[in-house]
Amino acid sequence: MDWFNHPDVAAVVDTAPLRVSELSAIIEGLLDNPLLQDIRVTGEVTNYTHHARGHRYFSLSEKGSGNTAAVIKCVMWRADGDRLTFEPTEGMEVIVSGTIRLYAPHGAYQLQVKEMKKGGIGEKYLLVEQWKKELAIEGCFASERKRCLPSFPAKVGVVTSETGAVIHDIRTVISRRYPLEIIISPTAVQGEDAHRGIARAIRRLSGLVDVVIVARGGGSFEDLFPFNHPDVVRAISSCPVPVVSAIGHEVDVTLSDLAADLRAPTPSAAAELVVPDRRVLIARLKELKSQMSAALQGRVAWAMEEISELRDRLRPQRFLRKLEERKQDTADLSDRLERAFSNRLEREHLLLCEMKTALDSRSPLAVLARGYCVAEKNGAVVKRADTIVQGDHMKIRFYDGSSQVIVERVDYERDL
Repeated sequence: MDWFNHPDVAAVVDTAPLRVSELSAIIEGLLDNPLLQDIRVTGEVTNYTHHARGHRYFSLSEKGSGNTAAVIKCVMWRADGDRLTFEPTEGMEVIVSGTIRLYAPHGAYQLQVKEMKKGGIGEKYLLVEQWKKELAIEGCFASERKRCLPSFPAKVGVVTSETGAVIHDIRTVISRRYPLEIIISPTAVQGEDAHRGIARAIRRLSGLVDVVIVARGGGSFEDLFPFNHPDVVRAISSCPVPVVSAIGHEVDVTLSDLAADLRAPTPSAAAELVVPDRRVLIARLKELKSQMSAALQGRVAWAMEEISELRDRLRPQRFLRKLEERKQDTADLSDRLERAFSNRLEREHLLLCEMKTALDSRSPLAVLARGYCVAEKNGAVVKRADTIVQGDHMKIRFYDGSSQVIVERVDYERDL
């Protein structure tokens, strides 16, 4: 029998068992489905444990019919858990955001939680998320539309409740730092129709102030819900002057905060942002005054020194002394030029005399003056005796004249 080609053996080979790591990889790949990423889940907290290292382990459960219940294990790492504004308790209904992950060492999947909020606000939370997407498309949160606050505003508008500590805190800070006119645009900041009043209050300040503070003293998600409404967000983004939001605590972020040009953690902090500190300005002015005074004094000292130097230059005695120095310099220069000219003339005279002597010594007349004479025949100088014969007519040139002669005899010096 051919065991290697037997159909039963081939079937066994085709269905070889998976390794545990291979199965875990397949499951992990399935869990990467986008439907299991960045999801929101609501349920009751059970088996809650806050580990000493800061991590939080718990389960979310949902009771079904009878005694059955759906349960999913959850983990919230310390970095995310530290942002919680409350401590979860057993049985608390919460809404969490996170991603499904496989924990291979235990062979179990779990929900890794990034955010957690108290339950009971699920519908409004979803509504806020929907508004956020719509308003982002409109450009209400775009960074390029953010404006800088004015350095020295003349009037500050405040949108808040007429009662409460918010307006008192803002007035106190502004009066201490940089007293100016504050225009209050009062409105209810909580309640079913609060968003309409807030939007109207923002629009009422148009053209009246240089910067606007929208503020309230914090609160729960329900309390801050009006500041998530599109009416308020659009009123802030369309405001003609910069808007500073100071609505919730630092951990509470509303859609109005995202639309504002700048966000402050508290109303008092907002007041510090919109106005400068006059003490700092006064100190800076004093510093600039000191710098200007020092610069001016230095300039005056330099000018006085220049004037003194000019005065010395223009003083008659100094001018006459300088003139005498220049006259002496001119006389010295004239003497040097005259001596140089005389020396040159003398050198040139000597040179012409030497040249004349040299020329005279080489002149034929000088030779004739020593008793010699020159014989010429037919206008040419006779240099050899063998060039003449008896009877030739010749001219004899002396130093002081000449004579015509006829050759009678020619004698040759054979030894020469």
